[in-house]
Amino acid sequence: MANLPQPLSLNPPFPSGPAATKDRKLSIPEQLVLELIIPEQRENALLELSKKRELFQDLAPMLWHSFGTIAALLQEIVSIYPVLSPPTLTPAASNRVCNALALLQCVASHPETRTLFLSAHIPLYLYPFLNTTSKTRPFEYLRLTSLGVIGALVKVDDTDVINFLLSTEIIPLCLRTMEMGSELSKTVATFIVQKILLDDVGLAYICATAERFYAVGRVLGTMVASLAEQPSVRLLKHIIRCYLRLSDNQRACEALKNCLPTMLRDTTFHAVLRDDQTTKRWLVQLIHNVSNAGNRLQTLQPGHLDPLLTG
Repeated sequence: MANLPQPLSLNPPFPSGPAATKDRKLSIPEQLVLELIIPEQRENALLELSKKRELFQDLAPMLWHSFGTIAALLQEIVSIYPVLSPPTLTPAASNRVCNALALLQCVASHPETRTLFLSAHIPLYLYPFLNTTSKTRPFEYLRLTSLGVIGALVKVDDTDVINFLLSTEIIPLCLRTMEMGSELSKTVATFIVQKILLDDVGLAYICATAERFYAVGRVLGTMVASLAEQPSVRLLKHIIRCYLRLSDNQRACEALKNCLPTMLRDTTFHAVLRDDQTTKRWLVQLIHNVSNAGNRLQTLQPGHLDPLLTG
């Protein structure tokens, strides 16, 4: 039998006396993690750990390997399922569960615990939050923090992560948020779709059927139209990158000839992208790819569509 990692001991005899002040400070994260499994102390421990998680080294392995901690975090998550529908989530309850989600994001980000996090299928516990439609602040905060956990998973290029996510309903859930979320939630959800597309497995999956391609294309097009009225450079950047990656697939590129928004082909966003040279180049390449769909031997040469780069 393989040697399994032993749970961390969170009950060492703490030193006492003035000489032990430094050691006592080093034990703060361990003490807070221990308090997560004590119901009466959990709320404060969640708040303190989520606020200071960047300061605590190896917090993710500590959370994962300590006895009962992940179960306590999941208990916080499932405890608010009943208030999702009908939507009666309070700001206080939203803040508390978002603190738990912030700790799960820490686990999802760490190279030692990321695979374990996926193997336990913990992202699935977050999907009910992404499936909500209420636009009140408690729900928006909940969706955004949940998306942050998924975003942490895809931030590091890993085909295993993409394969896992594609085996779930993450694409429809992201598309839902891209349609009805706040600007920040839309941006994170679009980033997740972008990272899935940038993986060869993800691109092949989305372009495998017309239904998947047009589902993604329709939502991207809707967002482009809305950005013409309320511009957002950071959101537009991710949208254009998604379109550009879709154009790497021959069939998708040919389809984009008919469904790429006109506003991306004309001067609608020239002023918005004036100071973003990278996104302007992506847009130039996108327009070139779509214009030359069916002739994959052509490559973009310097000087193509110069008015866009200099406008």
